Amino acid sequence: MQEKVTLNRKEQKRVLVINEMEKGKLRGKEAAVILGISLRQLRRMTAAYREVGVVALAHGNRGRGAVNRIKEEVRQVVIELARTKYAGFNQQHFTEFLQENEGIAIARSSVRNILLGAGIRSPRRRRPPQHRSRRERYPQEGMLLQVDGSPHDWLEGRGPGMSLVGAIDDATGKVPYAVFREQEDSRGYFLLLEGTIKRQGIPLAIYHDRHSIFEIAADEIKRQSIPDQLTGKPMLTQFGRVMAELGITPISARSPQAKGRIERLWGTFQDRLTSELRLAGISTLEDANRFLSGFLDRYNTRFAVPPEEPGSAYRPAQGLDLETVFCFKYGRVVGTDNVVRFGGNRLQILPSPDRLSYARCPVQVHEQLDGNLKVYYQGSYLEVGKAPPEATKLRELVPAKLTQSPQQEIPLAIPAPDHPWRRWVYRNHNRINSE
Repeated sequence: MQEKVTLNRKEQKRVLVINEMEKGKLRGKEAAVILGISLRQLRRMTAAYREVGVVALAHGNRGRGAVNRIKEEVRQVVIELARTKYAGFNQQHFTEFLQENEGIAIARSSVRNILLGAGIRSPRRRRPPQHRSRRERYPQEGMLLQVDGSPHDWLEGRGPGMSLVGAIDDATGKVPYAVFREQEDSRGYFLLLEGTIKRQGIPLAIYHDRHSIFEIAADEIKRQSIPDQLTGKPMLTQFGRVMAELGITPISARSPQAKGRIERLWGTFQDRLTSELRLAGISTLEDANRFLSGFLDRYNTRFAVPPEEPGSAYRPAQGLDLETVFCFKYGRVVGTDNVVRFGGNRLQILPSPDRLSYARCPVQVHEQLDGNLKVYYQGSYLEVGKAPPEATKLRELVPAKLTQSPQQEIPLAIPAPDHPWRRWVYRNHNRINSE
């Protein structure tokens, strides 16, 4: 029985050309040029065609499995891991963890084909491409940091809701520092900038949005007192004051697209970091912050790019007292009793070698990140103690009187007829009756 062979278009073209050459209508060199092969290969192909027919023109590996095909056992392991241990990982992230943690070195395209064949699609949906012009990166590391906060269900219901406050270097794409907070707040940005300075140095500029953490609202500026308006000093938020003290230039973004580098960073983190937190079984904010350090090192190794110019624009923080910078500063006036009132606290200022009394002096109260309070006068630290409580506070400490039971009704006492209070009545009554 003659073998049945199905030829593709390329092989059908070869049969047609060889037949024309056999009829003498084409010469060998012309046929080789048409087929795009060498004359020597054409001669070998023609000899095989004369011997066995069109079977010789079909590819020899047709119907056979590829030699480098991934084994079925490995395919099943990949599918099982994608459905269980690494569920929710995107295909690139999954490929990296297969090689790092499972010892399975497979190309991402192969992993994609295996997963798609098993009906497992990537959890990350990509937007359709749009035409845009990307801004050029800053040339040197440390020239510009983009900062932002990302509220997200980072623990996927296993723990409290959190917001990730982080920064990304514009030149390299490195993440110098990040911290999980219960919500996006000024204290979180203090910790972010302090951690960045300790690791890298002081950046030249910070690119931020128009959140009230960074900028004073326009209506609050209008309510500024007349003496403050006359001084000409701009109103600053607590974080704005920190940037001014460190000599960092603030740059305000007018739209989310303007700070697209950190917006894309959150997309990557919400995909990769969320999956790794789940894999590590983390369910508290403290554990998440401890895990974050190692994750950032791996992220920077994987995604950072070299800057256009070598070197670093970060400025050293040597000789800078970070404790007096990264705190909340409030102005107060000392009372006549040398007591400063701050919230529910009463701080007694003690005499110093410079002066005995600070009554009516303007001072600054520094609320440290750990909650401690310090008082400064003209840049000098003042020793303080706890002031005795005021009378109003002492009254609040007195326990409330126990509620008394309702008193019993006392029967009305009727004076006796001979009671001194009624004698004149009876005396007059007897005198009238006798008449």
